[in-house]
Amino acid sequence: MADLVRIDCVNKSDRPNPHERIRNVGGINPDGSRWKLSETQAIQGIRQGKWSFYVERPPGHRVRVVIATSPWGNEYLKTEADGEHPNNLLALPECP
Repeated sequence: MADLVRIDCVNKSDRPNPHERIRNVGGINPDGSRWKLSETQAIQGIRQGKWSFYVERPPGHRVRVVIATSPWGNEYLKTEADGEHPNNLLALPECP
């Protein structure tokens, strides 16, 4: 069974652009230490059933992170459609 993991920050290739590609996702471990994975590692972990990611923004509003495919065949992470714009994942703060 996949571990449920909250993503609370991202690194994008162009930070000011809300539609730019995510390079890394990150969060906080139960012991308070930080974790960070490349988008590729996160996608592999989802595919392998290792992790199930979510974003909680605003607090109490959980949205699942899923794998999507661009029209050019590139896989990327995004949140399930919930009516929020921009995408909850893309709107997260920068990871340290």
